[in-house]
Amino acid sequence: SAAALAGKEPGTCDPYDPKSGEFCMDEDPQKNDLKRTLRLGGLFFLWYFLNTAYNIGNKLVLTAFPMPWTAATWELFFGFPYVFFLWSTGLRKAPKLSMESIKLLAPSGVLLAGTHVGGVISFGLGAISFTHVLKATEPVWSAFISAIFFRDFLPLPVYASLVPIICGVGLASVKELTFSWMSFIAGTASAVTSAAKAILSKKVLDGKPLGENLTPANMFAILSILGFIAITPVSLLIEPPKAAAAAWSAALARGYTNAQMIRLLSVSGFLYYIYNEVAFLALAEVAPVTHAVTNTVKRVVIILASIIVFKTTITPLGAIGSGITILGALLYALAKQKYK
Repeated sequence: SAAALAGKEPGTCDPYDPKSGEFCMDEDPQKNDLKRTLRLGGLFFLWYFLNTAYNIGNKLVLTAFPMPWTAATWELFFGFPYVFFLWSTGLRKAPKLSMESIKLLAPSGVLLAGTHVGGVISFGLGAISFTHVLKATEPVWSAFISAIFFRDFLPLPVYASLVPIICGVGLASVKELTFSWMSFIAGTASAVTSAAKAILSKKVLDGKPLGENLTPANMFAILSILGFIAITPVSLLIEPPKAAAAAWSAALARGYTNAQMIRLLSVSGFLYYIYNEVAFLALAEVAPVTHAVTNTVKRVVIILASIIVFKTTITPLGAIGSGITILGALLYALAKQKYK
């Protein structure tokens, strides 16, 4: 009919006719909820997959090229070409910062670099599963730093939730077959710097007008760049070019090719950066409790995957200790959310 051709058939949407507004409504809310659930599910699956792949890829890099400072510095650098491409092409709005804002963010960048290099050193010297148990102690250090430096005390039930973390790490450490003090110290340092960065962001930076277009992904990019700048001189001092060249030559002597080495380092750098990007996208859309649960599940997935891939031997008591630690980290997050 003429009405249908004009877009005014009864029961159809005509954007120029206010009377047809009920037919121009968005889709069924249930369908929208389903779409959001599927999207979030896809993001979390991708986050877990990329994070697990990074952990495995990073261990392969360190097996071939046991230079953790160099590897960590390279992985932080890898974000440069990626974000500059996005910013220069307009695919992502570039952040706008003053020099004063950069000075404020610099300590967070240094702490991010410390978190990363500590984890990489620990991965290289011990089992991935044990490093993630150590990284799960972050709530203990967060509570300690908040109390000592900021006089910020938590309710007793929240402190009580830290007990399983401490006991679990003790049990896992005693029964860890590949235990090394350097791995333990580096993994713990990673947890401490991560806790310090989170507290710094909340106590010092929160609410300050730092600049424009500072989305979580852009903030991670800026901190990665600042972290790379901060860590490079230290990395060159601890692992000078001659040492890195010698390690590279040793890898070639063991049968690796230059192409394989470059590919391992490039894939590891890409996975490190991109899994953080996906994590920001996923976690920005969920409540704190969901955040805590998904982060706990992520650690379990990585630990199980690393045990399977690298055939890591783990004792029953070590497994129990690891489980208690990770469960304690979840209880802490839930308790803190309840009693905040």
